[in-house]
Amino acid sequence: MTAASIDASGDTMSDTPPPIRPREALAAFLIAVIFSITLKAGLDQIVWKFAGPITLIVTLGLATLYLHRRGESWRELGLRRLGGWKSILLVAPQTLLGIVAILGTGVGVTAGGEALGLWSTDLPSEGIEARWGDIQGNLPVYLLWLALGWISGGLFEELFFRAFMISRLQRAFSGLPKALATGLAILLPALVFGYGHFYYQGLRGLVVTGMIGVVLGVLYLVYKRNLWPLILAHALVDSLAFTAMYLDLDI
Repeated sequence: MTAASIDASGDTMSDTPPPIRPREALAAFLIAVIFSITLKAGLDQIVWKFAGPITLIVTLGLATLYLHRRGESWRELGLRRLGGWKSILLVAPQTLLGIVAILGTGVGVTAGGEALGLWSTDLPSEGIEARWGDIQGNLPVYLLWLALGWISGGLFEELFFRAFMISRLQRAFSGLPKALATGLAILLPALVFGYGHFYYQGLRGLVVTGMIGVVLGVLYLVYKRNLWPLILAHALVDSLAFTAMYLDLDI
């Protein structure tokens, strides 16, 4: 029987996913990672700019089928319904904290890496220029990326890298000491998250995005697996970045 609790909206929420063997959970994580990396490598040869979003759509579709077959749902992993005023009002400060955490981590790690001589911020990454160089002053392109920032960046990435991966790895490492299991469940998805940005942002993108992934993973657990603040924070930060590109602002 799955343990349950009542959230602020009055809904019965599952505290832990239905029983799953550690080996099965680890296998699900590894298969998802290998499949997504392989699919994206193939799509890179066809639709390089949009290989990431397309890969996420396909991978999440298969993950949804997998969860359904196990009797799980995205709601149990964090895509919960916010039905009460208390839970709705709490989203705002949690989202704000998420935005501050993302921006603070990004600025801090970028500055630290530059101080150590790992990279320079004087020149933009060639990959970033190739992917988003045509967004400046181009309203249709800006709106396209803004939509992708909310759907693919905010929603899909949080579902995949936080909800799905962390939930699988928590179970996969359940036999380890709790602190170690939690640390690995946060760190490994963050590494994959960072690697997903390496192909066009280089070492800087891998490290900075990976550290942001660690912060988002911690917040996911601190927020008791409520994804909405993370989705909103992630999407709003992406929107800020795309708007700055569109307006040619140096921030």
